[in-house]
Amino acid sequence: MSSNTAAVKHTAQIRACTVSRDVQNFDLLIEDMELELGENWGDLTFQNALKYLDQPEARALEFIAIALDDDDEPNMGQVQAIIQRARGLDIQVILIAEELGPIILHRLLRLGAADFVPYPLPEGALREAIDRLRQPAPVVNLGPSGAPHAAQHGGRNGSVIAVHPLAGGSGATTLAVNLAWELANIGGREAPSVCILDFDLQTGSVSTYLDLARTEKVFELLSNTAMMDRDFFFSTLQTFNDKLKVLTAAADMLPLDLITTDDISRVIEMARANFDFVIIDMPGTVVQWTETVLTAADSYFATLELDMRSAQNALRLIRALKAEELPLSKLRYVLNRAPRFTDLSGKSRAKRMAESLDITLEVMLPDGTSQVTHANDHGLPLAEIAPKNVLLKEIRKLAQSIHENQKAAAQAA
Repeated sequence: MSSNTAAVKHTAQIRACTVSRDVQNFDLLIEDMELELGENWGDLTFQNALKYLDQPEARALEFIAIALDDDDEPNMGQVQAIIQRARGLDIQVILIAEELGPIILHRLLRLGAADFVPYPLPEGALREAIDRLRQPAPVVNLGPSGAPHAAQHGGRNGSVIAVHPLAGGSGATTLAVNLAWELANIGGREAPSVCILDFDLQTGSVSTYLDLARTEKVFELLSNTAMMDRDFFFSTLQTFNDKLKVLTAAADMLPLDLITTDDISRVIEMARANFDFVIIDMPGTVVQWTETVLTAADSYFATLELDMRSAQNALRLIRALKAEELPLSKLRYVLNRAPRFTDLSGKSRAKRMAESLDITLEVMLPDGTSQVTHANDHGLPLAEIAPKNVLLKEIRKLAQSIHENQKAAAQAA
């Protein structure tokens, strides 16, 4: 349609508008809008959008689709004003973004944009976004964490296990990935269903360790959890070797406050309802939603090494949790590269460390040597590269213990 049609054409009922610097830069969007709405849509420039939204005809709009690329960063002030004005009129906003930074997208979504679709538009993506806007508000229940979430329909009540590094290189992601894989392989055909969630939004490596692609769908999910249903969630997960479902980190480095405590609760409850075990790889940074994960988790593993930085960081974490009156009892300390049985000096140091912090080192993981790096670099679990590795044997014992405890709890219930 010609430029500013929505502002001048009154013979057709205008149900939606595109808003852009120049809609001709988004030819796929034009095609999809015509496919979905026929002649019942128009396009506006940034300059004319606010004027049109002040007109009585704008009240009939179902949504506006704001199309942006990296040349539009100077126009962000106008875009923000358009989103706020549209939301004030109860008009939904879909962002169509090409090579726009995640920080800017985060800001626009927080202002009230309802959905985000990358450009070039994947086939059917605009239709799916419009369908999500038209869906009734999701049924809200209270999950175990006390936060609202949509009805999940999964029929399960899986165990949540989080892994949190207390120092860089302390093996948290290696533990999370290999623990998830071992759990997914317990019992042969009767193996439990397992999902791993990479919540390290900035430096998450689960995708690297399992040789999986990072996709834009992850950002779409995390920025729009209120619209998430089971199909949306599963379409975002990737499958490793037909046994393990994975929510990778996003393709771009995202702000840690991109997701709220409610967002995290929704994702965890969705995963818990559909899997027997949910493994969460946490960032080393303590953020607002760390408390949410800690509260939801059945076990919260904190990995550390036998050095001063790990001891100091463990002390800081303990103090922070005590100050907020959070459940310290859920913390299970994992000593990575633990001293060998014959290393009496190392064992003595580990004992003194535990006593000084008033903690118990429940899990002792030996040094897996260069085989660990080799497995991670090749995107495979240790079991696929070095099945007799000493580290793998300890992780396998841990997985077996967790599995048996879950079965005992289920029988007791």
